[in-house]
Amino acid sequence: MTKRTGVAPRLAEALGIVLGTQEIPLRLRAWDGSEAGPSGAPVIEFRSRRGLRRMLWSPNQLGLSRAYVAGDIDGPGDLFESFSALSSVGKFAELKAFRPPTLGERSALLRTAVRVGALGLPPAPPPEEVNVTRFGRQHSKKRDAAAISSHYDVGNDFYALVLGPSMVYSCAVWKDENTGLDEAQKAKLDLVCRKLDLRPGMRVLDVGCGWGSFALHAAQNYGVDVVGVTLSKEQAALGRKRAADAGLADRVDIRVQDYRDVTDGPFDAISSIGMAEHVGREQIVNYASHLFGLLCPGGRLLNHAISWNAGDMPPDPDSFIPRYVFPDGEMLSLTVMLGALESAGLEVLDVEALRLHYGLTLRAWVRNLEENWDEAVRLTSEGRARVWRLYMAASALGFERGLNGVNQVLVRRPGGENPPLRLHEWI
Repeated sequence: MTKRTGVAPRLAEALGIVLGTQEIPLRLRAWDGSEAGPSGAPVIEFRSRRGLRRMLWSPNQLGLSRAYVAGDIDGPGDLFESFSALSSVGKFAELKAFRPPTLGERSALLRTAVRVGALGLPPAPPPEEVNVTRFGRQHSKKRDAAAISSHYDVGNDFYALVLGPSMVYSCAVWKDENTGLDEAQKAKLDLVCRKLDLRPGMRVLDVGCGWGSFALHAAQNYGVDVVGVTLSKEQAALGRKRAADAGLADRVDIRVQDYRDVTDGPFDAISSIGMAEHVGREQIVNYASHLFGLLCPGGRLLNHAISWNAGDMPPDPDSFIPRYVFPDGEMLSLTVMLGALESAGLEVLDVEALRLHYGLTLRAWVRNLEENWDEAVRLTSEGRARVWRLYMAASALGFERGLNGVNQVLVRRPGGENPPLRLHEWI
């Protein structure tokens, strides 16, 4: 520990109150050049008094998130290392919503703000913060469309920079850690096609089709006709262009449409890759029932979705992910997902866990972003680039630690031709 001089020691105490720990696991550097905290620990910089003011008015995860997105605080080193240290102690290590500070702790934060000249009105949230409550009740069609647009309609060029040429925004399937991202994404798309047992002439629905990558792969390599639906206008526009450029416009139909409004079944197979997280617990049974009704007898559904593996934890609307990344998104446990699919009358054929694969995928996306940082900022904003960097790095650690999972659940509508007796016959 260094000598307690300058602003940094007081900031360290304030940050400890917010984090719920007496000893912060970080080296804190203040705007006056002073430092505090363990030598050799990951560095966090308070660039201005406004960072402390944000913590004073929102002494929780949201206040810290706002300060990072706005650039009031920064982690100039390895973000994975910094967030790993941050989440190892105190409230970040607890699998529940941030505990509010006591009255005494709030008083201590106020005294610190006065002493370092940070007292003032609450700073406005960064413009990247999202509030979809004005669009009506949760998971209404209007509100879901607004939530999807806030995340996906931020520029196709930005997503191309982060995702790479594959334009696939879901967990890849890696042969090993040396597999390239594009190769791993292609392997995932092909795995889904094989699990669905796609054959020429089939009609396939892709729910939450993104930029059309699965639809293009399935049409081009398996001879199927695909209807893809998304609520993102920017995704749909690029997906249609990609289909036209590939000469597949007559076999790939990309629509801006809520899955609940798809009524032109039946389909021989349905893929839902990284979309069910937007459905919500209250709607998940209706989601499964609607897709059941769109399938032919014997038709298969591949549901690829992130799961929450760390027990019951109600969503906290005042945390980073719902305010900046996925408004109204909910990660359900595998148990809940399987129950919804089975309650709709679907028969489970296979479940494959891909948790470690998502850690690798997210680290590859972070690497793409960091290697092209200036261009990412130019295409969107520095705040937007910071949101994506923080959420992807934190999510990677969540998958690596087992807090989150991602599962491919293969189900079928009863009837029709029986599936093969053994798994290896379709994988």
